[in-house]
Amino acid sequence: MSRGKLVGAFIVVFALIFGGVVYYTQMFAYYEEVASDTVAIRLTPLAEGSAPEAVLTSAVEAIDGTSSPLRFRACFETSESLALLTESYVIKDDAVPLNAPSWFDCFDAQEIGTALSDGRAIAFLGEAEIADGVDRIVAVFDDGRAYAWHQLNEKYAD
Repeated sequence: MSRGKLVGAFIVVFALIFGGVVYYTQMFAYYEEVASDTVAIRLTPLAEGSAPEAVLTSAVEAIDGTSSPLRFRACFETSESLALLTESYVIKDDAVPLNAPSWFDCFDAQEIGTALSDGRAIAFLGEAEIADGVDRIVAVFDDGRAYAWHQLNEKYAD
């Protein structure tokens, strides 16, 4: 085998291994499942200066990562009506769900985003500044399904 082919083969093999490592770290390494009893989903009331209030939740599944505050995702159900929530809590019109790793299959960012656009779900401000420049957003469907994620706020957006 010529020296050029050997170097080329080495580069290809190295690139494949490196790509695999990058894929693994982005999809698996920095995420952890969060115990459902430690996840508190809160919404920000309309009353100015009020602290976020916990909402009723069940069937909570959540993931988070220590490498970035944007890695949080949660799926859950709530028995609180959408009408009550819209009258009581801050609505977030600029909510854009972020993709979750493929193995966290309860969270479908595209479906949630489409539902928000179509009016089948409403997004609320969960907690402002849950981390520096990051807000927790909660989207609720009229059938009680709900999802939460972290999103950059005005401090760092665009």
